[in-house]
Amino acid sequence: MKHARPRWRAAAAVTAAALALTACSITGGSEQETTTGTAADGSTVADRDVTLLVHDSWYLPRKVLRAFEEETGYRVEVQTNGDAGSLTNKLVLTADNPLGDAVFGIDNTFATRAADEGVLAPYTPADLPASAADYALDGEAGEQLTPVDWGDVCVNVDDAWFAERDQAPPRTLADLADPAYRDLFVTPAASTSSPGFAFLLATVGEYGEDGWQDYWTRLMDNGARVAKDWTEAYTVDFTAGGGDGDRPIVLSYSSSPPFTIPKGEERPTTSALLETCFRQVEYAGVLAGADNPEGAQSLLDFLVDRTFQKALPDSMYVYPVDAETPLPPLWEEWAEPATDPIEVDPAEVTAQRDEWIRTWSDLTAG
Repeated sequence: MKHARPRWRAAAAVTAAALALTACSITGGSEQETTTGTAADGSTVADRDVTLLVHDSWYLPRKVLRAFEEETGYRVEVQTNGDAGSLTNKLVLTADNPLGDAVFGIDNTFATRAADEGVLAPYTPADLPASAADYALDGEAGEQLTPVDWGDVCVNVDDAWFAERDQAPPRTLADLADPAYRDLFVTPAASTSSPGFAFLLATVGEYGEDGWQDYWTRLMDNGARVAKDWTEAYTVDFTAGGGDGDRPIVLSYSSSPPFTIPKGEERPTTSALLETCFRQVEYAGVLAGADNPEGAQSLLDFLVDRTFQKALPDSMYVYPVDAETPLPPLWEEWAEPATDPIEVDPAEVTAQRDEWIRTWSDLTAG
C-alpha cells in the first residue's frame, strides 16, 4: 500500500527559511531564543511557533523534538499542565482563549469531556498507523482526538518479598480484600491521580455500578492504604520501589517490572497482575482557535510517526499505537500487556466521574 508523504516531512522544504529566523529551538521551555524578522517565504517567527500542552508525566529526549523542528522549521514550546484531568479541565476553562495550538495526554477517561466541551478541532493525520484504529474513539471525539500511545494500569507485586515469606502473592482484585493480604496494598488516590482513577474504573468494570462500593469497603477494611499519587505509592510505600516501603502490593503499570531487574541479573523482582488491568489510551488533538493550526497538525503527524513512536517506551513507559514499532528487548520479555483488560464505556465515565469520585472519597476517608 502506498502511503502519502507525512506532513511533517513535507514541511521540510521550508526549513531553510525558518532557520534564517531563529538559531535556537525550544523544547520544554528550557532553551528559548526569540528573534524577529520575515523569511523569504513571508513567514514570521510567530508563524513557526507551535505550543504543545501536555500533562506533567511528559518526558522526551530533546533530540526527538529537534528532529521534528529540523525537518519542518517549526519551533515547539512544551507547556505542562498537571495530570490528564487537570490538563483537560484547563482546556475547558480556557476554550475561548486557548493556551496553545495542540494538546497531548488527554486519556480515554477524559476524552469525551474534551470533545463535548468543544475545545478541539477535527483533524486526523494522513499517515495514521493502521493499528491505531484499535484505540480510536467513537463519534465526534474520534474525529478530534488521535490515539498516540497506550498502557495498562495494573496491580504489581513484589515477588521477592512473597518468596522470602513462602507466601503466594495475590492474583485478582478479589484477592486484595482477602485477610491473607491485610495491610499489604497501596494505591494512588482516585481523586488526585490518573492511575488511581484508572484503578477505580477497574473496580467499577469488574464489580459493576452497584457493586464497586462494597468492594472498596472490604478493601479499606482490609487495610488498603491510599497515597497522594503514583510517585508516593510506588517510590515511598512499595517494598520494591527504592524507598524502603512496607507494602509489597502496589497499583502501577504492566510496563513497570522491567525497571526492577537488579544490576547484573536478568529477571525483574516484581510482576504485574494482568487480571487487574485497566487500559489507558492517550490522545493528541489540535485546539479549536489555535494561533497556528497548520503547525499543530504537522506536530500531530509527527506524534504518530515512527521517530516519536519509537521513543515512547523508554521515555514515558507506554506502548506506541503503531504496532510495527519495535519495543525495547526487556519490554518484549517482561512488560507483557493484558490480553483482556477491564473496560468502562468512556461516555459512562464522563457522566458518572464526579459522582464516583465523591462516593470513593467518602468510602476511603478516615
